[in-house]
Amino acid sequence: MDTAPAPELSILLISWNTRQMTLDCIASVYEQTHDTSFEIIVLDNASSDGSVEAIREQFPDVVVMAETVNHGFSVGTNLQVPQARGKKILLLNTDTVVLDRAIDNLMAFSRREPQAKIWGGRTLFGDRSLNPTSCYGRLTPWNQLSQALGLTALFPRSPFFNPRAYPGWLRDSERRVDIVTGCLLLIDKSFWEELGGFNAGYFMYGDDTDLCARAIRLGAKPMITPSATIVHYGGGSTRSHTRKICQISAAHIAIIKQHYPWGWRNFGAATIVANVLIRRVGYGLAARLRPSRFGEVAANWRAAWAQREEWRHGYPSGKAPG
Repeated sequence: MDTAPAPELSILLISWNTRQMTLDCIASVYEQTHDTSFEIIVLDNASSDGSVEAIREQFPDVVVMAETVNHGFSVGTNLQVPQARGKKILLLNTDTVVLDRAIDNLMAFSRREPQAKIWGGRTLFGDRSLNPTSCYGRLTPWNQLSQALGLTALFPRSPFFNPRAYPGWLRDSERRVDIVTGCLLLIDKSFWEELGGFNAGYFMYGDDTDLCARAIRLGAKPMITPSATIVHYGGGSTRSHTRKICQISAAHIAIIKQHYPWGWRNFGAATIVANVLIRRVGYGLAARLRPSRFGEVAANWRAAWAQREEWRHGYPSGKAPG
């Protein structure tokens, strides 16, 4: 029987063929976390790169849940939480590196701003430039239409045409946001349980958007702080760009069906389909003029459009499209 006192925090990582990134992430947690008692739980989604063996060898104190199938992010996290002993849980991507005592600072931030109920931080790319994807604004019919028509790409710094990205804000101040992304998301375990965890219908992408939307309806006011800064390389578990397009499209359609007002749902879903079609045509034309520059990206959008029956209705029972 384990008689060790429960830690303040349970840090949850989902691993899928990111062996070295996962090892680097875990090492950074130990190196940079000094004021918080914590445990690390890694659920491995049937990796084939020796991740399980390497983690157990280098970090014997880490709890490793070695799965024989790939559950995806949502179901994998839901399997981890019952094993967590901390009062708070931190979702942390394996393709991240913790900087400057970020986890200690995030915990302190949560104590200062308890009304937020969901807390996040600031993310950087590997070259230490801003990676703005630690948070987003909510999906709306307008921002989805702007995305489909390419207005967000034409006017990326416009709060009117690109409101989801919070343009002009460098994530350098504490601020309330609509969505804290799952790469760095802190939440009380009791509130997670009240929410029922992730919706298992989301295989990958969209799960944090859905979680935050449900949390806000229960009174949460999600916030992020620049004092909790990490490197987030991005894409460590999604190497195929076509697959990523399909998964994100499916996730957005699922969000629209679940959270849009009834009268907007068909319109919202149509904007996602239009977004892929417009890019399939646009990049296809560009590839004819400059194949060396646009050939690969055109092929990805063409393949995603060809697979539209797999994603245009949303996630089918948690199955990943693409």
